[in-house]
Amino acid sequence: MKPDLATRTAALAQAVAAGAGRLDRELADEARGVVERARERGGLSAEHTVAALAGATGSGKSSVLNAVAGTELAEPGVQRPTTSHALAAVWGEGADDLLDWLDVRRRHEMEPDADATPSNRSAGLLRRARPPAGISTGLVLLDLPDHDSVVVEHRVRAERLVERADLLVWVVDPQKYADAALHERYLRPLAGRSEVVVVALNQIDRLAPDEAEAILADLRRLVAADGLSGARVLGVSARTGEGVDRLRGLLADAARRREAATARLAADTRAVARRVVDACGQAPPARAADRAQGALVDALEEAAGATTVVDAVRRAAKRDAHLATGWPVTRWITRARKDPLRRLGLRSDQVRVPVDRPDLARTSLPQTRPSVRASAATAVRTYVDQVSAGAPDAWVLAARERGTEAVDRLPDTLDQAVASTRLEEARRPVWWRAVGVLQWLLLAAAVVGLLWLGVAAALRYFQLPALIMPVLTFDFTRWGGGAFDLPWATVLALGGILGGLLVALLARPLAALGARRRAGRVRRRLRTSVEAVAREDVREPVAAEMAALATCREHAATAAA
Repeated sequence: MKPDLATRTAALAQAVAAGAGRLDRELADEARGVVERARERGGLSAEHTVAALAGATGSGKSSVLNAVAGTELAEPGVQRPTTSHALAAVWGEGADDLLDWLDVRRRHEMEPDADATPSNRSAGLLRRARPPAGISTGLVLLDLPDHDSVVVEHRVRAERLVERADLLVWVVDPQKYADAALHERYLRPLAGRSEVVVVALNQIDRLAPDEAEAILADLRRLVAADGLSGARVLGVSARTGEGVDRLRGLLADAARRREAATARLAADTRAVARRVVDACGQAPPARAADRAQGALVDALEEAAGATTVVDAVRRAAKRDAHLATGWPVTRWITRARKDPLRRLGLRSDQVRVPVDRPDLARTSLPQTRPSVRASAATAVRTYVDQVSAGAPDAWVLAARERGTEAVDRLPDTLDQAVASTRLEEARRPVWWRAVGVLQWLLLAAAVVGLLWLGVAAALRYFQLPALIMPVLTFDFTRWGGGAFDLPWATVLALGGILGGLLVALLARPLAALGARRRAGRVRRRLRTSVEAVAREDVREPVAAEMAALATCREHAATAAA
């Protein structure tokens, strides 16, 4: 079902609003003008149809008006025919507001009383006259200024009324019916409005019948070439009255139907809406943004230094694990190595967090290399181009501008993304604590054993009574071996040292495995954070432009249907 005029104009207004700043200014202004005219015309007399007689100097518009009205209302020029101000013949009452909107001051009210004498109304500019047969009421017939007048003001008046008339009757003559200015400037812009356009070839009484038929055929061809193949083309003679009854009948029928105003406004709306649809270009490929997101996030991850951070998390986790589970005597070696996360300023005590704005946390990550920033900018531009493929240049440029703004913000936003990502640097697994306690117990056993052995050796050296030295017997005779005894002090010393070293060695692969898992989790969190940056700084601004374009295209298509 075709939308009504109100729906069309509302849709066109929404399309123009969505395309503000993106649509060509002239096109947007023209669309707004159509919407405004439709609203203004809708608030004026629906009982009257405004038919305008338009044409060039000497075409005989005024004579045609007199012939249709059946009385001498207009005074045709003699030496240089010209009409400087519009003149209206009005059938029926209640058209004053409509004529005020048209800015037509010269008015003739057609009355059925043949004996009526002219009476002055509307500041002396309105006369009464008998209506011709065939027209009852509801018609406002205008005689426009010449569209080719040498006076600019006259042309402006004519063009304004051509825009506002409900029905256009173009009066042409055999000499200038093919004039390029008429067709290119006035008829072709009316393409698609055939139902509200009539072309009248005046002065056919000066032509032989075969000449008149040939010129009418050529005129129909030219009018069709202008996009008005359905427009009615007829021959008339204001002097002899030939064809005038037919023209009068067309005007009377239009007045009786009261559809011309709606048809004209609907046609104007459709025409400009189709141009808006064309200006909106083709819709971008479906899910183009989703397909382009992966490469964008990869580039932003590189720009954010995600690989460096993840590697630092892995190495720091191994370092922390060795400090927690390694042999306490050799931990100083690990502690002497620089903390990878602290080198990047990513330890929780290093990240700078403003007291009043925790969302503005900062790290000490080094500035992104120019090459990486350039690749990020290229990725953003590539993303914009893929998402906006098929869009008009104005929309593509707007989307690229959004992308450029995003590139300028990326160093800060990516740094915030890294700073706000949980790196688990303070996390201490339970098994670390358990192994750490075991290591200290083994170290304590080794110290006790060494002290015990040291005291025993000192006593022997000074030939003092020896300490009681319990022994631990190892019996291997059951397996074909021998048996031997070890003092408990030696067992404690050797067991503590060897046990600590063995536990540290066994903890290393577990620490490496845990470090890889932690790094994997951090990588996923960092990617999520970078995806959020890509979404907020790049995808959403560009998507807003494309959504506005889609809205413009959708509403314009509704208005053009």
